Parts: sequence; C-alpha cells; structure tokens
Amino acid sequence: MGSEAAAIAVPDGPPTPTPKRVPLRGLARVASVALGVQFGWALQTSLLTPYVQELGIPHEYAGYIWLCGPISGMFVQPIAGYYSDRCQLKWGRRRPFILGGAIFVVLAIFVICFAADLGFLLGDNKHHRPRAIVFFVIGFWLLDLANNTLQGPCRALLADLSGKDYRRTRRANAFFSLFLSIGNVLGYAAGSYSNWPKVFPFTRSEACDKSCANLKSAFIIDVLLLVITTVLSITAADEVPWSPLSSNSRAPLLQDPAHASSNEAFFWELIGTVRHLPREMWCILLVTAMTWISWYPFWLFNTDWMGREVFKGEPSSKTAKQYDRGVRLGSFGLMLNSIVLGLASVVMEPLCRKFKAKNVWSIANFIMAACFSTAVAVSIVMKNAPVGRPSLGVQIASLLFFTVLGAPLAVTYSIPFALTAAVAGSSGGGQDFLTSIFIGPWDTLFGGGDMPAFTLSAVVALLSSLIAPYILPKPPAELRSSKLRRTISAPIP
Repeated sequence: MGSEAAAIAVPDGPPTPTPKRVPLRGLARVASVALGVQFGWALQTSLLTPYVQELGIPHEYAGYIWLCGPISGMFVQPIAGYYSDRCQLKWGRRRPFILGGAIFVVLAIFVICFAADLGFLLGDNKHHRPRAIVFFVIGFWLLDLANNTLQGPCRALLADLSGKDYRRTRRANAFFSLFLSIGNVLGYAAGSYSNWPKVFPFTRSEACDKSCANLKSAFIIDVLLLVITTVLSITAADEVPWSPLSSNSRAPLLQDPAHASSNEAFFWELIGTVRHLPREMWCILLVTAMTWISWYPFWLFNTDWMGREVFKGEPSSKTAKQYDRGVRLGSFGLMLNSIVLGLASVVMEPLCRKFKAKNVWSIANFIMAACFSTAVAVSIVMKNAPVGRPSLGVQIASLLFFTVLGAPLAVTYSIPFALTAAVAGSSGGGQDFLTSIFIGPWDTLFGGGDMPAFTLSAVVALLSSLIAPYILPKPPAELRSSKLRRTISAPIP
C-alpha cells in the first residue's frame, strides 16, 4: 500500500487526510488496469460479432447486440463518475468502483464464454441455440456496463493522485494510454491465434467447437490479466476518503449529498449544459458525431468483413473454416492497426502545431474515407471470387485497410477531446446508438453483407473531412500551447 496519510485542518470541520506524493511507479500501477480492460475490448471487437452469428443471430441483427455500448457510454460512465466523485467509503472514492467493475467484467466474460455450454445444458442443440443466445446477450451487455463502470473511475483516480501537477497528470495519462495500446496489441494478437484450445484443452466441449473454444481460451487469458492488473491498481496507493467538508476535493458539489433532494441535479445539469452550448461546441459535436458514425460500422463488422467479403465464408455453414480464417487475419490486421495508432499518437502534437488541429482532423477523416472506399472496392472485386481463395494482392490490400486506419484513429482518440477541453471542457454522444439501430436495415436494404455499411462510412467520413476546416473553431490563444497540447499528447482509446 501507499505511504501513511497526514492530516490537514479544514475550517469548520474535522481534519481531512491527504496522501503524500505518489511516486510515478505508483501511478503506473494504477494505470495498469487499462491493459486488462483493453485486452478484453480488443477480443470483443474482433471476435464477438462473428461468434454471435455462429450462435444463430442473423448478420443484419448483429448491430442491435452492440446497442449496449452507446447506451452505457451515454449513461453509465456519467453516473459512475458522478457517484464516485461523491463516494464517502473509508476505502476511497474510486477504488470501490474499480474493484466492483472488474468483478462484473469477470462475471460477464464467464457468461459469454460459457453461453453455448449453459444453453446446451438447458436443452439447446447445435442447430438451434436460443438459450445460448439469451445468455450471450446478457453477458455482452453486462460486459459493456462493467467496462464503462471501471474505466472512468480509474482515470479519475489517476487525476486525484496527480493533484494539480500538470506534468504528473500528463505522465499519468501517458501511462494509461501506453497500457491501452499494449492491451490492444496483445488482445488482437490473441484473437488472431487459432490454436488456443491446445493450450487450454478443457475449453472444448460437445456444445463448444474449436472456434468457440478458441474464443473461450482467449477470454480466460483476459480474466487472468484483469485480475492481476486490478490488484496492482487498487493496491498501488492509499486513497483519501472524500468528505463534503473537504477543501481539496477534486469535484466540488453543488449541494451536500446528504441533503440532496430525490431529484438529483445530475441529468438536469446535463440537459441545461447542452441547451446553452456555444456555437463552437456544437460544431465540434457535429464533426465528432459524423466521425463516429463513420467508425462504428468498422468496429461492428471489421473481422466479419474479412471472413465474409474477402474469404467468402459464412459462420455455421460448410464454409465456416474459410470464415474463421478471415476472422483470424482480420484480428491480425487490427493488431497492426493498434501499432500504427501508437506510433501516430507520438507525432500528433507536432503535426497539430504545424498544420492546426482542425486541418489534421479533416485530413484524417479524408484518409478514413479513402480506406473505406478501398474496402468497398475489395468487396466488389471479391463478389464472384471462389470461396476461401483471395489472391495475395487482395489480402495485402485488406491488411493495408486495417493498418492505415490506425493513423486517423489516433486523431479521433485525441483531437476532438483536445478541442473540447480547450473550448469548454465537456462533450456529448449518442451517434453510435443511432448507427447500431440503422446499420442492420441499411445492409439488408442493399443486399446484405458489409459493403453497404462501409459505403456509408466512406460517404460520411468524406463529408466530415470537407466541412471540418470551415466550421471547427480555433482554440483560444491562451490555451493553444497548454491545455490543447497536453490533451493531444495523451490520446484516449
């Protein structure tokens, strides 16, 4: 544990403990939980859309399963942040939420991994698995809720322990981003490996074939990593219990929580904030929404596109092996994407100094449009190709599609947050919710597959790249060299 706390006097109240300075290695330990969380997120984005189709959910309904992501992002993270700011447990404000979130992540992973086995025990068979689908959906939604409960308080704890020292805050965010990048690379690498059942032979069962056992094995590794990193994080330093009378609280209250009315001001504050946003913030929100609308089909169908459109396979069919080969190659492409993301993040600050942040954002969205257009072209080329036999050139073009997208992803993870912080300090969301609902019917309308979704991504990305230089604001002069630079240097995956 961290060092013993000293006491400082607070006027008109009891002494409030404050921790001694936490060393950098302590901040690194706190941030390490991001590795376990992001490892699981990488597996989720690369393997779960194919797996849900193997269980029997049609391709056009896969988007509805992902509705939990935007819903929990809009509601769970703000609620978790709001109540962790006001938590008065002796163990601290953030660590109870981090531990609770990690426990629910592990529970969700086991529900997802053993959904097929649980369904089989209750009467499913290999051709009809409605009970397994129910277990999977419950586990999937619980996983997103738990991840959003865990990550926000972890970042807040880093900020608490860094205090008002911007240099230490910057290093703490750098640690967090580093562990996120490592988790991404390791998670996608694990997803691209197809022989995990040889390492964990107990994962195969009558209800769980090789592909299912491979997913189960990869998530078991994630559980081990998450347990280790959570223990490292919550034991890295003593956290100061919060008190309403504390003069050094990171998030001052509008009112004493003990006397708050049943109508908590939380959501009313959000609504009021949105109503009074300045024009500059609305412009940032518009471009951010268009950017994420472009990204969402990629996160939903990335490895599915490789298995379905490039390798011409179908899950739970005679071409399931070819589909699985495509999914593994797609996971490898996502690993390359994460490596480029990390490298691009390093040069983001000098790029924004030289070309202005809004121009860099515009160029990044144009690159996105070009990449999604390339994916559409590959789908067209492979339309009448034989099953499981993409040429070397098509495979290289597909991997380049994944890899190059790492650069605009680094921009998406940093510049919108930086401009928001410089102009106002908060941002909004909800565009992923609309995309989740819309993308399935859109694909069905144009004949199924992933090409219609990627076409939509290319068009919206191109439009956002064209309007960004004209509507995005310049940050205030006094912030350009300080807050903007600090935020850009620590991207937020």
